[in-house]
Amino acid sequence: MLEGKVGRIIFSRIKTGEDLAEAIKERAEKSGVRAGLLIVIGGLKNAVLGYYKEGAHIHIHLDGPLEIASCVGNIAVDENGETIIHAHIIVTNGEGKAFGGHLLRGSLVGTTAELVMVEALGVDLKRSFDEASKLKLLNLE
Repeated sequence: MLEGKVGRIIFSRIKTGEDLAEAIKERAEKSGVRAGLLIVIGGLKNAVLGYYKEGAHIHIHLDGPLEIASCVGNIAVDENGETIIHAHIIVTNGEGKAFGGHLLRGSLVGTTAELVMVEALGVDLKRSFDEASKLKLLNLE
């Protein structure tokens, strides 16, 4: 377990057509957030979700428009210093049906998405590759 303090709270708008996953990473890097949490609301033109099974993400493609009912995650860095965004998202369609999973590249923003990043200070939040799961897991030791 690691413990830190809350630093900056950063608000950002992600514009129409931007890839949501890439935009979150870009804004974290631009603002210098290397550890923290994120929250997103807004809409998507389409979504690409991942469902983890046996060492890989199965891709789920959804056509929109879709509402982002919830998107939460964390910001960390890997052993090479690369920013890693780990986010889970729930989207709803026009019938109110909900779909959820891991946010993957290829999810394009509709009219807008609103991102909030809460920076963690005094925490060295790193992800390291785990051979058993084939994932970059948080290293909290």
